Amino acid sequence: MNNDMMSFQRKIPVRYDVDVFVAGGGPAGVAAAVSAARQGCRVLLIECQSCLGGTGTSGGLSMFCQFTDGVNFVADGIGREICDRLWAANGMGHTMARGMLTHVFYKIETLKRVYDEMVGGSQVDFLFCTQCIGVEATDGQIEMAICCGKNGLFAAKARVFVDCSGNGDLCAWAGAPFEKGDPSGNMQPGTLCSMWACIDWERVDAAGHGLWGQEKELPRAFADKVFATQDRHLPGMIRVGRHTGSGNIGHAFGVDGTDERSLTRALVACRKQILEYERFYKEYLKGYENMELVGSGPLLGIRETRRIMGDYVLCLEDFKTRACFDDEIGRYSYPIDIHEAQPDEKSFALFEKEFTSLQCGKGESYGIPYRVLTPRGLENMLVAGRCVSSDRHIQGSIRAMPGCFITGQAAGMAAAIAVEKKTSTRGIDVRELQQRLKKIGAFLPNA
Repeated sequence: MNNDMMSFQRKIPVRYDVDVFVAGGGPAGVAAAVSAARQGCRVLLIECQSCLGGTGTSGGLSMFCQFTDGVNFVADGIGREICDRLWAANGMGHTMARGMLTHVFYKIETLKRVYDEMVGGSQVDFLFCTQCIGVEATDGQIEMAICCGKNGLFAAKARVFVDCSGNGDLCAWAGAPFEKGDPSGNMQPGTLCSMWACIDWERVDAAGHGLWGQEKELPRAFADKVFATQDRHLPGMIRVGRHTGSGNIGHAFGVDGTDERSLTRALVACRKQILEYERFYKEYLKGYENMELVGSGPLLGIRETRRIMGDYVLCLEDFKTRACFDDEIGRYSYPIDIHEAQPDEKSFALFEKEFTSLQCGKGESYGIPYRVLTPRGLENMLVAGRCVSSDRHIQGSIRAMPGCFITGQAAGMAAAIAVEKKTSTRGIDVRELQQRLKKIGAFLPNA
């Protein structure tokens, strides 16, 4: 690899001057942008893909993890509105429950339109196919975001910036501390989701080969050397239509979502890996014999990269004690779901142990303090989504899309208050933030 360095300098237009700049249009970015705009802020949302929604649209994953704790709708506010809009547009599919674990399925194309309508209807200025590539910052104050669109480089000025990139890009570029993976640097594997047609779901259900019955046939396939890698963790094929399914199947082990070289290798390997899963489903499971691959997602699903270190680091003990905080901006209840970093029996056994034992009971949840949204050393930056300030265990829970709705709407609301009060993100009145969140429906029983 050539490590030569060069100086690159350009004069670029400052094309936008807004109140709130949101980087990333996934579930956290949508919630942040909509929340801030509905408080009267001028908001610019930048998204590098061709639609909003991140892995839940571009990545081909058509499933929400649980919105509730079995009693309360913990992802209330923006999360409930999205569910209601999907339902009204005939885009909400069926629900599957296994104990306290509940998955909600939806039509991807409908969710894309729901996001478009919510963001556009809230008067958010948003751009697709545009990448945020840097920031200009002085003494913890972000001045500009540097972006690249189809017609070149430009800058966007804002009073408050919200990093919903999933990887904490803006925060890291601005100098915020972060952690990444486990102590050895190992991260959860990614998944390239896929869409399949011609599945006989009646035969699938009759044979018990539905979402939570597919792994039991893996040992036979391993013995027959169907797979180059013996991956014991099979999230499964999800029913999304009368004869269609969304494959949350296969893992890209060792992928680093912050390295384009690693992503390239993983995408090539995953597209090849899909052929192994096609053989497995057709030859070892009933109802899939005539299935046909429609396509793989244009975006590789990434579960873990950076965790931005904030004024508080939410930790496993907080999950276990169902912690409450004075500055709570939400509560969540999804289990600790850390996909194993290595495809071996020991790693899979640890995943199963944690996933089955580290769960909330009915009506239980853990608190999310505002301080996990405030990156250390930065005065006008907030972070939301899977890279909020937490340890690796909590990241395995809060990374789910409903969790991102919770932190996203809080970050957007906090940004709006900071703009309105002309203060830093730490200077806002958290009580006022909580009351405004409650007005839009947020679940805050302790505020």
